[in-house]
Amino acid sequence: MFRLVGRVAVHRPWLVIAVWLIAAAGLTLWAPDHTPSASAFAFVPSHSESARADRLHQRVFPAQRRPMAIVVFRRADGGRLTRTDLRDVATVTGHLRDRKRPGVATVEGGPHSVSPNGKVALAHVFPVAGDPPGGQLRASVRAMREDTAELLRGSEVRAGMTGSVPGDLDSRDSSSERDALVMKATLVLVVVSLLVVFRSPLIALLPVAVIAVAYAVAVGLIAVMSAVTGMEADVFVSAILIIVLFGIGTDYVLFLLFRYREELRSGKPSRTALVDAVARVGETIASAASVVIVAFLALLLATVGTLRSMGPPLALAVAVTLVAALTLVPAVFSVLGTTVFWPSRTWSHRRPDRSAQRVGRLVSFRPALLTGVCTALLTVMALNASGFTANFATTALPDTIEYMRALKDMERGFSAGQSDPVQVYLTAEGRSRPSAAILAAYRNRLAGIRGVGAVSTPLPSPDGRIALYEVSLVHRPLERAAVELAGGPLRAGAHRYAPRGTTVLVGGRSAELADMRTAVAHDYKVVFPVAALAITVILALLLRSLVTPLYLMLSVALGFVAALGTVVWFYQDVQGQPGLSLVLPAVLYLFVVTLGTDYNILMVTRLREEMANGVPPRQAVRAAVTRSVPTIAAAALILAGTFGVLMLTGSLLLEQMGMALATGILITAFALATLLVPATMILLGRWAWWPAGTRPAVQDSGDGSQPA
Repeated sequence: MFRLVGRVAVHRPWLVIAVWLIAAAGLTLWAPDHTPSASAFAFVPSHSESARADRLHQRVFPAQRRPMAIVVFRRADGGRLTRTDLRDVATVTGHLRDRKRPGVATVEGGPHSVSPNGKVALAHVFPVAGDPPGGQLRASVRAMREDTAELLRGSEVRAGMTGSVPGDLDSRDSSSERDALVMKATLVLVVVSLLVVFRSPLIALLPVAVIAVAYAVAVGLIAVMSAVTGMEADVFVSAILIIVLFGIGTDYVLFLLFRYREELRSGKPSRTALVDAVARVGETIASAASVVIVAFLALLLATVGTLRSMGPPLALAVAVTLVAALTLVPAVFSVLGTTVFWPSRTWSHRRPDRSAQRVGRLVSFRPALLTGVCTALLTVMALNASGFTANFATTALPDTIEYMRALKDMERGFSAGQSDPVQVYLTAEGRSRPSAAILAAYRNRLAGIRGVGAVSTPLPSPDGRIALYEVSLVHRPLERAAVELAGGPLRAGAHRYAPRGTTVLVGGRSAELADMRTAVAHDYKVVFPVAALAITVILALLLRSLVTPLYLMLSVALGFVAALGTVVWFYQDVQGQPGLSLVLPAVLYLFVVTLGTDYNILMVTRLREEMANGVPPRQAVRAAVTRSVPTIAAAALILAGTFGVLMLTGSLLLEQMGMALATGILITAFALATLLVPATMILLGRWAWWPAGTRPAVQDSGDGSQPA
């Protein structure tokens, strides 16, 4: 099959290139617009209590519109607002109210909006009734920001806007800037790395151009898929998508390039060598991509939208990358022939890689010692993983944007929980209406719960059956303490103290996060084993063995825990941060397990080739390591570097993910695929290939060539 694919790509290169260019141009021009969702909290499971509370609010309290934005005023020196300052605040508030921006109903301020310490004043911006277009609201917020800055020019008052719509606006702007930075840094890294490895400007630039075409196709198909299915994606997916396409795409190009160069060195003509390279490495690339795809698709089983929405776009991107690696890449190289290596002539003669030879000798001569040392070191690194703490305040938004600055300014004047209180909905069964005394007693009960700062007077529904209490906590809404309180004592107390004949729902940001934490814990128990089982099945089909797939999965699982432990140690112990992103373990697991398996597949399939030619296991491992280490090292360093680019974005969430993924890739490539896996294969001996035997069948390339 892969030989046929290679022949078509190599002997009909211009047709293949034309198809890809037409697809990229067409999808770029005509694919629907697709913008990721700005808030992960919109993805709380629909069956959760906080989601049901939100639906109840929208249905019963539509008149109590929540502000779409909050204008936060403060003095430049951080002091108390003077009378002159308050007049400036009133002037700005009145101007914003009188301008009647599209989608804006009114802007409300006044003395009641000044903080108790007198340092902060607020103006609440309310949307018109119904569901005004998001683009219209964002445009209005942008214009209101410009008006506010102009009106306060020369004043001692400073203002910023926070809230849902400003957050959406800043998230989109930040996402565009971040993606541009990630794209530029990734391109520079890939080009420089390929130039160092192959010493050819064409090889340095062509894979980037090829992957750029695949990127355009993938982004267009993702937009079409999103439009058809209605599935949203979180804001950080766009940055990860760039890394996935250029990082994994470069990996696959390297797999093919190294094998192509090896076939050329055996004396074959350029096109024959290229077809043979596709035939031999095609199964490896396809299996590696299949592992990544099924792992991402396993995210569809998640109940948390943040995780579930990541799966299909990333799986589709990897599928496009796979097809490009097996068709577009060989087509381009077929057109250029050996000129692609210019000015280097290393393709024409074999030059021994002494570092790879030393690694091969080490693995083959000291397998037991190497296995013990690697396992012990990884186990020590993994110990810190048990100290993982979720930090709910870790977002994809940098602290420098106006939305975040204004939010922090607001918290200087108001109690932490006032910025986003918990909502408690008390509903009477049947047609009864709770009396004022019952409602007051219930309010006092809620106020007595430890950690509650204040409870509002109950707001009744039009029919009087439902009462809404806004509960301000003493903690910030995104702090761990607030989440644990909302999902624990407060929720339990709200249900326990509910009067007879009533039901209770607890909602709000802190309650949403509590529900999200519960859902993520559930999703881990579902997604992790399903992904592991699917990957094991693919490995068993590829290797025709039951033992080796199980061992490979155990090894990459150890690599995952070791990477997580390293990141926990660095951020929580060294830097003293309160925790890591709630979804980081899931993202790390999927990438480390899948990409780590890619490198293991490359190593083990090469070992299978050697053994199929009758080479004894120890010598076969030595040859496989010597041949595969340069490819694995180059691919892993480039991929780890591309993940490391995420640390430049200014987003703590992406910084943590970047370091975690880079660490995981380096561990799986150098500790596992290069050392631990081949060493253990020697120790397992013939049992490694059970039930196929010690010389598993290998697909012959059809040209009579032999492995090293």
